[in-house]
Amino acid sequence: MSVEMFATLCFGLAILHTFSVKIFQRLAHSYPNGSVGENFFHLMGEIEVVFGLWALIFLSYFSILHGSKEAIEYLEKQNFTEPFFVFVIMAVCSTRPILNTAFGLIHFSSKLIPLPGQIPFYLTCLILGPLLGSFITEPAAMTVTALILLDRFYKNNLSLKFMYATLGLLFVNISIGGTLTPYAAPPVLMVAGKWNWDLQYMLTHFGWKAMIAVIGTTSLVAFLFKKELIQLKIKSNSKNNTSMPFWVSATHLFFLAAIVLTSHHTVVFVGFFLFFLGLVTVTKEYQNEIKLRESLLVGFFLSGLVVLGSPQRWWLEPLLSQLDVVPLYLGSIALTAVTDNAALTYLGSLVPTLSDTAKYALVAGSVTGGGLTVIANAPNPAGFGILSPSFGKEGISPVYLFLSAVPPTLMAALCFWFL
Repeated sequence: MSVEMFATLCFGLAILHTFSVKIFQRLAHSYPNGSVGENFFHLMGEIEVVFGLWALIFLSYFSILHGSKEAIEYLEKQNFTEPFFVFVIMAVCSTRPILNTAFGLIHFSSKLIPLPGQIPFYLTCLILGPLLGSFITEPAAMTVTALILLDRFYKNNLSLKFMYATLGLLFVNISIGGTLTPYAAPPVLMVAGKWNWDLQYMLTHFGWKAMIAVIGTTSLVAFLFKKELIQLKIKSNSKNNTSMPFWVSATHLFFLAAIVLTSHHTVVFVGFFLFFLGLVTVTKEYQNEIKLRESLLVGFFLSGLVVLGSPQRWWLEPLLSQLDVVPLYLGSIALTAVTDNAALTYLGSLVPTLSDTAKYALVAGSVTGGGLTVIANAPNPAGFGILSPSFGKEGISPVYLFLSAVPPTLMAALCFWFL
């Protein structure tokens, strides 16, 4: 079997594995606590480990077939900037000064909405948070919004139905909320330079439509669960309510801005991150525990996706070049669910025969379908890792995530195509 065919087999098995994690988690419970069997199946049930595991199997096959030297050369040719960036930005945004600043902005904005209970905060969190992704990048917006949702809602006894509805809404809103600018959403970033899509183009072709979809679907979900939002009692977290000196917040925001502005230069933003860790140590009295483990797991997940995603070009590129505009739009929505949307648009940028309408259809479809699965959009594993513990021992069900993301995906699809 060729390397490309085996990579596709591993990619397909990895996708199947993500939808089967609950099976492994149940198997873990059948073994004595702390035993090798329990730990093994618990590891197999961690969705962040899935693609890294299958990437290792693929690389082992590659080494057997062509030798370890060629396998290493293959790895060195891949671009791991995005996994590194998501790891760094997720760790930075988990610090209390950054969270307090974002929380303050959302809290202030929510005061402008004259609605009862937690409805105003819910609306501003899931509208303003994702739209900020157009400026601070989608991974940063996902991390901040998910952490605020965790503290404000997921720790306060939401119904399971509401938790999944909010999760699907979050993933879709983040995916489309980064399309106001040409540099924040990974699938847009892959093509913006090559196709000359500047800020004006993004605002006029994508941005205003994304805003309508985000506002519309968030308002609908808030209306459907208004009773729960009105009755919800928030347990205050006194640790996060302590006063924060201005200089602490300002220096944290400086490093966040520096990392975002250098997000395409791994050596630079990792250097900023190392200095940032020193700042966290100095300001320890104003910090929560930085989420390094969770950030590393998400980075590992995305790295596995990079390793397995690159060899899929042999079947994706011919498929994209043969589709008409409407099938391309619908097909890109569907394909995004089973492959990273940035990889999808990158492969589309290699097809020289795409018309302007086809280019729009490809990118609009890829961002529309970016909330359907944990692998559909690069920031999704960050939100998944942050919120998964709130769903109990078995974590987030990929099937329920998909079903909860379908309604906001349909709304986005209609907005991008008919508006």
